[in-house]
Amino acid sequence: MPAVYDKLGIRFLYPENWQLDETDMIEGNNSVTVYGPDGTFWTILAHPAGLEQQDLIEAALEAMHEEYTDLDEEPYHDVVGGKEVWGADLNFYCLDLTNTAWLRSYATDEGTYLVLCQGEDRAFERVAGVFDGMLQSLLAPSAECKKLVDDAAQMAGEVIDE
Repeated sequence: MPAVYDKLGIRFLYPENWQLDETDMIEGNNSVTVYGPDGTFWTILAHPAGLEQQDLIEAALEAMHEEYTDLDEEPYHDVVGGKEVWGADLNFYCLDLTNTAWLRSYATDEGTYLVLCQGEDRAFERVAGVFDGMLQSLLAPSAECKKLVDDAAQMAGEVIDE
């Protein structure tokens, strides 16, 4: 059964065995992170309404390029829950391991949001469905999203436990 985060206008589902960290939100930095048991993480950052999605993506990409010198990026665009989602898929090396990250940005009347999820490639591959389900639950809440997050978390757990 997925857990539900529902505060400050942000609502999403996440696997109940993942660790929620609201420290930044409590400190006024408008971000919430959920950590998977395998070192992966999913973060949402809330910004004021009217901020351009592309500006958020470019700032995040610039920060990633400063941190990781051999960063490959591929643009991303989709429509989820009737909202345009822009971003990038990233690949880079960290501690001699290949890593994958997704940047996803969307806008509502209440704010402009940036989602970052990241992990070492093997772990990321196992939980990509969980990350996708979490994003869908954020943008298009429905009973199907609950099942998607729950099923993806169970599948990832089965693979991780082997």
